[in-house]
Parts: sequence; C-alpha cells; structure tokens
Amino acid sequence: MKAAVFHSPGKITCDTVDDPKIEDQNDIILRVTSTAICGSDLHMYSGGIPQPRPMVMGHEFMGIVEEVGKNIHHLQAGDRVVVPFPIACGGCFFCENDLPSGCENSNVENYGPEGGLATEKGGGMFGYTDLYGGYSGGQAQYVRVPYANFGPRKVADSLTDEQVLFLTDIFPTGYTGVMWADLKGGETVAIFGAGPVGSMAAKSAILHNAKKVIVIDTLQYRLDQIKNLTGCDTILWDSDKQTVEEIRRMTNGRGADLCIEAVGFEPERNLVDKAKALVNFEKGSIKVLDACMSGVRRGGFVSVLGVYPMNYDNFRVGQLFDKGITLKAGQSPVHAIIDKLMKYVENGQVKLDDIITHRLSLNDVAKGYELFDKKEDGCVKVVLDPWK
Repeated sequence: MKAAVFHSPGKITCDTVDDPKIEDQNDIILRVTSTAICGSDLHMYSGGIPQPRPMVMGHEFMGIVEEVGKNIHHLQAGDRVVVPFPIACGGCFFCENDLPSGCENSNVENYGPEGGLATEKGGGMFGYTDLYGGYSGGQAQYVRVPYANFGPRKVADSLTDEQVLFLTDIFPTGYTGVMWADLKGGETVAIFGAGPVGSMAAKSAILHNAKKVIVIDTLQYRLDQIKNLTGCDTILWDSDKQTVEEIRRMTNGRGADLCIEAVGFEPERNLVDKAKALVNFEKGSIKVLDACMSGVRRGGFVSVLGVYPMNYDNFRVGQLFDKGITLKAGQSPVHAIIDKLMKYVENGQVKLDDIITHRLSLNDVAKGYELFDKKEDGCVKVVLDPWK
C-alpha cells in the first residue's frame, strides 16, 4: 500500500509499505478514504519531537472497515467510521473515567505516571513516535485500528468525509479548551493561534455563547480566514506586550475570561528568544503560554492545547498564584465527547470543512507538509486522498 513515511526531520515521503494485518482480535483494518496533516505532525517534521526510525504518519483519518477481528461485534466490513486520535482500551481506570489519553494499556513500552520527557508517557496515539506506542498512522491507504470496540464511530451516509473528518482531533481539541472553562455565556475568549485547532476553538466558543471571541496570530491571512468564517475579532501579534495590551483594551482593562493556547512549544521566534532557549537548555519556548497568563483576567482560566513535551524553569508560578488563574492542559478526551460533537455536525450547528485550504493526493504528501510547515500559498489545513 501507499503511505506517508517519516524518515528524518524534514523528510516525509509517499512510500510503498506492507499492508497492515489483524494482530489482535479486537482490531479492525480500515481502508482510509480521507486523512489530514495535523499541526502536531509538524513537531515530528521539525525534529522537535524525536523519532529514530521510519514511521507511517497521521492521526486524523477515517474510512471504510475492510476486516474485523473475531471480538468485534458492533462493526462489520463496509461500515464507514471516523476514528479518535488517542488509542484507548475502554476498560482501564482512565478510560472508564473519561480520560482516554491516559489509557494504561495502549502504550506498553513507555507508559507511566510521571509524564517524563522520554519515558512514562500517556496512552498510545496513531503515527506519533515510539514514545506513544509506535503505532502506524492513517496517512496511508490502510491502517490497523486497535481496541476497535471502543474507538471508531459510525458515520451517517448523509455526511461527506470532509464534514466529519475533523472529529478525529482538531474539533474535539478546540472544543475541549472551551469545555474545560465551563463557560456560562457572555464571556470573552482569547485564542492564541489561528491554525486548525485555534479555528475550531473559535467555533466552539461561539457554540458556548461567548460574547466576544478574539483570535491572535502572527499571520494576517490566517486571521482574515477565521474572521471571515466566524466574525471574531482579531489581533496581529507584534509582541507579547502589544498583544496583551490590546486584549486588556478590549476587555475594560481586565483581560479575557478564558485564554486558549493553541500554538505549542514551537512558535515563531526571534534570535533573542532562540538564544534564551539555548542558555536555559530548553527546546522551543513558552512565550505564547506566558502571553496567555498575562492576557487572562484575575480568576480567569487558561487552557493549553498546544504541545509541550518538556519542562521549563521560567514558568510563571508567581503570576499564576497572584492572579488566581485556573490552568488546565493536555490531550482532548475525544472518546468522551465525540458523540456529542457528531450531533453538532449532523444538526448543522457547526461547519468544520470550511477551514480546508488544500486538497492533495497522498502522492503529494511531501508538498503538503512543506506548504503547511512554511505556511505558504495561504495554507491552513491540508487534506489528503490516499487513492488519487
């Protein structure tokens, strides 16, 4: 079969690899009909998250069931399904408590309670390094889906692939950042990052009846797109100070009720930022998280959706304490909310596919990663067809 294979930082190519097989009777084999490149994939592409061996990429995918293990009873060949990005067993303590990203059984080699840099990680994920189980991903013509009694959700024939594809990751992730804050309606939500997750967070804030949604980014074209889609306010990032001052100006000097960090540890940085990271022996930067901590009001909420794989010594714990900020971070509990989010799509309450800017063949995956990474040609979201 054809698959997008990571070889080294900056090198992901469409290769011919062996077809996946049933390895456990709780598996299914899925014929992938649509898949996408996620911002998290770029952390592997950049080398920010290391991967020593070749790996089939991708954790945003859906398709048609090709084969089922003997223990699978609710699915059969021919069913069309969308698959959550965390791999979760459905029966451990964390799965039973709506925390599938903490699954105790899907990442046997590197699982643990510590949450360390290179070991003691959470549950498995598709196509996202050996640290998270070493599973082949779905940027391919076929993929093995473990624990298939718990993860895949059937999709109505009335819905196109593109209408539901982002239920795999970015819509649940954006929604989670808003859900955590338990909005009552009428709040101001500031979202740092106008990429796919930031766009979904803006849509989710609107679903939660936020009074004002402010989206911040370094690229005007991304701000223009999300403003056109949602009617939100926007701020073009020039500096953290300028951005925070603008948020306060728009909120009577207080700051936003909720700030959502949808960028992660590899924001755009100048030479000074990069030098600081070298001196501190740190990879990347928490500058966007710092801006969230300053931009949120006293007693407000900060949701961290961007990836942070390591520790940072200059974390603002004093500011956290003085302002009484509630901070929450982590992977979205997709399995716990996907059915609710599917209803939003089915009822026409939210549109997901309007953020797609590029549709490419899987053969052109190298081009897709380059466009997405360099933010060229107005790129916001790339969807790949494995069969063109």
